[in-house]
Amino acid sequence: MAIITIQKMRHEHISSVVELDLLCFGGLWNAQGYQRELESPNSDLLILVISQNTEDRNKEVVFKYSNFQSQLTYNQSIIGIGCLWAILEEAHITILGIHPQYQRFGFGQLLLYTLMRSAWERGLERATLEVATSNTSALSLYHKFGFQDVGRRRGYYQQTGEDALILWRGHLDDSEFEQTLSEWHRQVVARIDGY
Repeated sequence: MAIITIQKMRHEHISSVVELDLLCFGGLWNAQGYQRELESPNSDLLILVISQNTEDRNKEVVFKYSNFQSQLTYNQSIIGIGCLWAILEEAHITILGIHPQYQRFGFGQLLLYTLMRSAWERGLERATLEVATSNTSALSLYHKFGFQDVGRRRGYYQQTGEDALILWRGHLDDSEFEQTLSEWHRQVVARIDGY
């Protein structure tokens, strides 16, 4: 059985998260960067953890969201990271990454859903992010969650010189958004159950 949990990142996770960051983003943030995020009251820094029970070979997945979790054990791996900054009424999603071996199973949807729920719980009104123009799978995910293309940052990615699209999603504070979150949750759980 695989148990999927989303946890608030803590100090003891930094070295594993930096390794994952290097794999996903080529080293976007270092250990000090993650430490700053942990210390900021305006930052929600989440990790996605998979625990494998090697004695049970079926593929049933149990998903849990946990605000508190004990240290990772030997059979647990951090396979995803997500972060948002709460700036005035806006959630700025700064990081969303899934280990390459675990992509295309719905884990990115799960992290994005959880970040959007966190933004809603904070009472934020809108969300924004930047994404590489060539990252079609990420663009598809964000569009599925109602993000709209609103601009472009030329040469945003220093390593490649590639442009970034600016995406925006409003109305997080509308009364209907809670129902939208419930629907996203249903879709995410259904997708991950197929993992």
